[in-house]
Amino acid sequence: MFAEFVFKLIDGTGAVDRFGRVVVIGDVVVERAFESSSAENLSDFKLQVTEVLTRYASAILLDPEYGLEALKHRAPNAGVFLAYEKTGYDTNVGGRLPDLLDEWSVRRLVAAGADVIKVLMYYNGQDTAHLNMTKYAFIERIGAECRAYDVPFFLEVLAYDDKVGEEKSFEFARVKPTRVKEYMQEFSKPGYGVDILKVDIHVNMAYVAGTQANTDGEVAYSREEAKQFFRDAAAASQVPFIYLSAGVSDEVFLESLELAAEADTPFSGVLCGRATWQDGIPVYAKGGSSALRSWLEEKGVQNIQALNVVLK
Repeated sequence: MFAEFVFKLIDGTGAVDRFGRVVVIGDVVVERAFESSSAENLSDFKLQVTEVLTRYASAILLDPEYGLEALKHRAPNAGVFLAYEKTGYDTNVGGRLPDLLDEWSVRRLVAAGADVIKVLMYYNGQDTAHLNMTKYAFIERIGAECRAYDVPFFLEVLAYDDKVGEEKSFEFARVKPTRVKEYMQEFSKPGYGVDILKVDIHVNMAYVAGTQANTDGEVAYSREEAKQFFRDAAAASQVPFIYLSAGVSDEVFLESLELAAEADTPFSGVLCGRATWQDGIPVYAKGGSSALRSWLEEKGVQNIQALNVVLK
């Protein structure tokens, strides 16, 4: 089903590189940057990003709460990913359990224009059996729902380990390659019905020796070790996978992809959200739609074109 989606994009726009890699603009998490803003501002920001940047991408990821108006302004043949999950997780309950949007179903998302259903979930393979069994069943239900409506299911999994530490820490960087490999191996099993995985970069680039992202000299892995982690995780997956930018800067994400390419990692594309447009948030806050539009036409386009160059 993923292959059919890629062919649709190639036939429609040519916005897939020569390796068949999909370039998706993601912006589901923009709400976190606009916590005190209105629904109108959220919708307008997404509309501007969609209208300008989908000219240079294969597809756009939006949410059905604030993103449906933006869909009307995408490039004619850009694909549509719609998010099915609620943003974040209940901090009053352990395990970072996911939940779905109350008023939406796969049928309703498809009717709203979704070419792809996207769900995000946190996962730690070392959590309790009961906790992880709950997550397994959750994904199985969504996979069955997507199969029933013949729509691709993209699963985004974010690794965590509360016993080790915060995800950007050196301590977590040491275990991250294992945690990412674990979830790629698990959720690529046929029983889940996942068509493609959206995955973390397998290492934290801030702790890879010799990278520009490694600014303080603290090293969790050598460059060769990091490349092997890319290969090991890729070999564990039974389905195609794309990389997500996970909020890092455009420069760090590009360096991550260069390392993936150096390791000959067979990734199928990228979903690049904040790395592409996050610097436009203060521009919008200060100058509104016109200022954001100017920024997107210049810097936003430069960001996504730089990404396309790396992928080729």
